[in-house]
Amino acid sequence: MAKGHIRVQATAGDQAIPIADADVVIKQRNSPTIYKTHTDSNGTTDDFPLPDYCNDGTQSDNYANPVYALCDVDVNAKGFVTRHIRGVEILYNQTAILPVHMEPLADEENPEQEDVTEIPPNGKLNPDDYIIKASSPVRSQNEVVIPDYITVHLGRPEDSSARNVRVAFVDYIKNVASSEIYATWPEQSLRANIHAIVSFALNRVYTEWYPNRGYNFDITNSTSYDQYFRYDGPIYESISHITDEIFNVYAHRFGFRNPYFTQFCDGRTVSCPGMSQWGTVTLANQGKNALEILRYYYPKDLMLTQTDNIAGIENSYPGTPLTVGSEGEDVRRIQNDLNRIRANYPLIPMITNPNGVFTPETQNAVTTFQRVFNLPADGIVNQATWNRISSIFTAVTRLAELGGEGIRYTVGLVPPNVTLSQGSRGHDVLEMQFIMNIVSAFFPSVPPVIMDGVFGESDRLAVIEFQKTFDIPQTGNVGPLTWEKLYSVYRGIRANVRIPG
Repeated sequence: MAKGHIRVQATAGDQAIPIADADVVIKQRNSPTIYKTHTDSNGTTDDFPLPDYCNDGTQSDNYANPVYALCDVDVNAKGFVTRHIRGVEILYNQTAILPVHMEPLADEENPEQEDVTEIPPNGKLNPDDYIIKASSPVRSQNEVVIPDYITVHLGRPEDSSARNVRVAFVDYIKNVASSEIYATWPEQSLRANIHAIVSFALNRVYTEWYPNRGYNFDITNSTSYDQYFRYDGPIYESISHITDEIFNVYAHRFGFRNPYFTQFCDGRTVSCPGMSQWGTVTLANQGKNALEILRYYYPKDLMLTQTDNIAGIENSYPGTPLTVGSEGEDVRRIQNDLNRIRANYPLIPMITNPNGVFTPETQNAVTTFQRVFNLPADGIVNQATWNRISSIFTAVTRLAELGGEGIRYTVGLVPPNVTLSQGSRGHDVLEMQFIMNIVSAFFPSVPPVIMDGVFGESDRLAVIEFQKTFDIPQTGNVGPLTWEKLYSVYRGIRANVRIPG
C-alpha cells in the first residue's frame, strides 16, 4: 500500500541559513508512530513514512472519510525559538515538505522559549471559510514583473491586529496550491489551478489593489477576498515541482498585458463566475490540458505568457538547458553561484575549477542543490533550476552584505538616546534602518526598509510591524523601549546565527 512521507527543512534568514543539527520529533496523531531525528548540514531531514492508505478519497468531491493523516512536528535548535507545528497533513502517496522558519532568540530571552502553530485544515475540508472572491478592476502599468517577495496579511483587510508576513513569491504560490487543492489531483488539473493562483496574485500586485486603498500589504489570506495561504503550512513535492516550472507563467486576454483576475471557487459548496476547482479534476480526466481547462471557465481568448522579468534574478535563463558538455559564461556563472551558496549549504560539493565547462563535478553540485531545494534531481540546469540557484544566491549574498555592515553603522552596546519619528534624518535613522533590515531577514513579519537616512512613511509602517511582532506599543516612533528591543533582537541574531561572509 502507498504511504505518505514527510520531510522537514529548517532554515533562517530568507532561506539563506540552514539550521544544522536541529532535533526533530515527528509524531502521527492517534498512532504510536513517532520519529526522532535531526537535520543535516543543509537543514534537512530524511523522508519519513507515515501510514498506509487503502484508497485515496482526494479524487472525489463527496468522499466522506478523512483523506489525510495528521502529524505534529517539533524542531529544537540551540539559539533559536523551539517550534511546535501541529496538524501537518500527510496525503496518499505524496511527500509533504514542511519548511520550518526558525527565529533567533533575543539575547535576554529564556533559552527555552517556544512557539506553537496550529495549521488550519486544507481548504477542501474547510468549505465554510471558502467563498467567492471579490472582483478587482484593471489598471495598466508598464510591465508585468514577478516579485521576489509578496507581503501577505494574515486576516481580513480591515483587521489591523493581524500580522503581515513577507514570503518569497514562489513559496507563496506553492503554499496556496498546497492549501487550496490536493496534490494528488491529475497533473493538468494541478497546472490549471497553479496558473490561476499565479495570475490572481499577480493581478493583485499589478493593480496595487491593497496599497491603493491605504494598506501596507499585497494580498490577504482571507478567502472572502483572496487566496488560502497557511503560514507554516506544508508544501507537497508534486506541487513544488510544477510551481518551480511555471511560477512565471500567467494568464491574460489577447491584446491585454495585465494578468487576468482568475476568480475561482471550490465548485462543490460554492459556485462562482470563475473556475471550479473540483471541475478541473473532471476536465483533466477527460483529457483536457491546462489551457483548455482555463478557457473552459474563463474567456476563450485567454493566453498563457511566460515572463523572464523576475525581481531578484539579475541574469535571465539562457534559453536552453545546461548539462554535461555545455560551455560558456552561463556555465561559469552557475558554477560560481553554487560555490558561493556552498558556503551556507556545505553539503553541496565544491566545483574546484569553475572555468565555464560543465563537467561531471558541476553536475554533481547541481544535483545536490536540486535535492536540497526540492527540484527534480537530474543534474541539468533547466529554467526552474537556473531561477532557484539565482534566487538563493541573491538571498545568501544579500544577507552576507548586511552582516558585514554592522561596524559601518556603529551598532554598539547602548542604543542612541534619541526618539525618531517620521521626518527624522541622519546617522541614527541609518542605524535604525540597518538593524530593521537585519531583523527583517529573520522575522518575516518585519518588512525591509530603504537605507537612506530619512525616516519616511514606509519606515513608520515598518516600525509598527516590528512593534506588533515583539508586543510593544505600536506608536510608529522609535523611542527608548523600541530602541532597546531593536538592540536586543539584533544582539540575539549576532549571538545565535553564523552569517557566512
